[in-house]
Amino acid sequence: MSLFHKTLLSSLLENQNRATACSSSQSHFLLKPIKFVSIEIFITNYLYFLDFDFVSFSSSLVLKMKLNNQKDPAEKLMWERTLSGSGSPTRPVSKLMVTLLLLVSATYVVYTLKLISNSRACQVEPFSAVVRRLNDIVNSSQPLILFHTNQTAVIKSYASPPPSPPPPPPPPQTGFQHVVFGIAASARLWKQRKEYIKIWYKPNQMRSYVWLEKPVTEEDEEDEISLPPVKISGDTSKFPYKNKQGHRSAIRISRIVTETLKLGLKDVRWFVMGDDDTVFVAENLIRVLRKYDHNQMYYIGSLSESHLQNIYFSYGMAYGGGGFAISYPLAVALSKMQDRCIKRYPALYGSDDRMQACMAELGVPLTKELGFHQVSNYHFYFMFLL
Repeated sequence: MSLFHKTLLSSLLENQNRATACSSSQSHFLLKPIKFVSIEIFITNYLYFLDFDFVSFSSSLVLKMKLNNQKDPAEKLMWERTLSGSGSPTRPVSKLMVTLLLLVSATYVVYTLKLISNSRACQVEPFSAVVRRLNDIVNSSQPLILFHTNQTAVIKSYASPPPSPPPPPPPPQTGFQHVVFGIAASARLWKQRKEYIKIWYKPNQMRSYVWLEKPVTEEDEEDEISLPPVKISGDTSKFPYKNKQGHRSAIRISRIVTETLKLGLKDVRWFVMGDDDTVFVAENLIRVLRKYDHNQMYYIGSLSESHLQNIYFSYGMAYGGGGFAISYPLAVALSKMQDRCIKRYPALYGSDDRMQACMAELGVPLTKELGFHQVSNYHFYFMFLL
């Protein structure tokens, strides 16, 4: 029993003694006990929620004492009713609730004591150190074991991928070293025509070959330095030629690109075809070729400046007098089918139209560049008269 409960009980007993001793008048006596009973019932009901067993015990004790001291039958009957109503039917339930509450409280106390006894000092790692360790794990090349059992171990590496290699440098621009010139010449006119070649040919910068139908007399030392090497064309007697106005040399000249390719030269992007009297402005030629992708099939040239020749031959043909350029991939494709192509067109006149016929079979049209221009004799004479 708590001190508060003891104090309250002693106060109730003292009030009871005072009420008994006070008997001055009947009305005063009847008023005081009724007031006291109402106060006592309120306090009893309040204490019932604080301590069930003690309140029930104290209320019963007090009410029994009141009943023994009352002389009026009406008041005694009221006290008996109050005493009989003090026994609440919910008392067993209240005891069960108190028992459960004590059990839960005891469990909580035991768990708390065990947790306190087993706890250790916790060393809190700074957040920056945690981040640093995580970065070390992620950037480490060592594998990270995700989980491991007696049978298997799953291992995953968080190693950063190797850096991608730098992109390759862009290829150098097309220069003289990337172009090979094939010059169509004849042994009969070589002594006069070689002077045209000396105008534009640069021995130390260009790769060029002169193709003749047969060997010529030995040249002097100056010609060996200032002129390209001389090559002899292959035999073309197996190819039919049926044009009565032309010459069989057209078949040999049309195969110069293929024969130059078969020399096996390295780092070639363009094959440029021209006659022995064609004059190339080499710097302008290189500037034009740089406009095109040498990895694609290109057939670059221009028409004749004579409308009559264009009508007679073709407006889709590059004229060899002004020269034309063929990219390396197209030259490779041409070399694989040119001999069969030439045999299919024995009635054609010259080398230019035979080349254009093979380009048509390959599906490569003429890319026109006005820098490749051929001056016909009629046009040249007309300009001279002006």
